[in-house]
Amino acid sequence: MDEDALIEFKHSIVQLKLSLLDQIQHGQTQTVQLDQSKVGRLSRMDALQNQQMALENQRRYEQKLIALDGALRRIENGDFGYCFVCEAAIAIERLRVDPSVTRCIHCVQEQSA
Repeated sequence: MDEDALIEFKHSIVQLKLSLLDQIQHGQTQTVQLDQSKVGRLSRMDALQNQQMALENQRRYEQKLIALDGALRRIENGDFGYCFVCEAAIAIERLRVDPSVTRCIHCVQEQSA
């Protein structure tokens, strides 16, 4: 992969990280009040469900941040764009969709089978 493409991917990854950090910061969940005199049972159940969905989204964002950090390390180490399993080059179109991928499509399909 040429140097210009690596710079483009690095910039894209940094932008994705900033976006995720912003979503994590603004998506802080608030605890649900369990006082039945203030909130009805169905409203409280709905609030608990929404709180759990927000927590799961935050967990997924944090996992994606870890994966993006790994992609930045691979760029610095010269390993970016190569499959961890077979060491073949990962298709640039696949990397554009998700720059944190670590396997080529062939190895992913074999793992799924």
